[in-house]
Amino acid sequence: MERQAPVFVKVDEYKDVLDVLDLVKNKIREAKSTVQEINTLKNQEDSELAIWSGEIADIERKVDFIDQTLLEPENL
Repeated sequence: MERQAPVFVKVDEYKDVLDVLDLVKNKIREAKSTVQEINTLKNQEDSELAIWSGEIADIERKVDFIDQTLLEPENL
């Protein structure tokens, strides 16, 4: 097993690195939150589109029924 030598970093640089890491962590949290919000909106949109599609299909069935009814010859 290879032995690793200790790494020495200036305290100022160490604090800067910690600040940058905190900033990165905050940005990651913000990005995750934004993605979750977008996903929620997408799910709501998908639900609305499904409802609209169902309503359009229902209207189409009714129009087809009316069309067939009007085109049927009367039985005399």
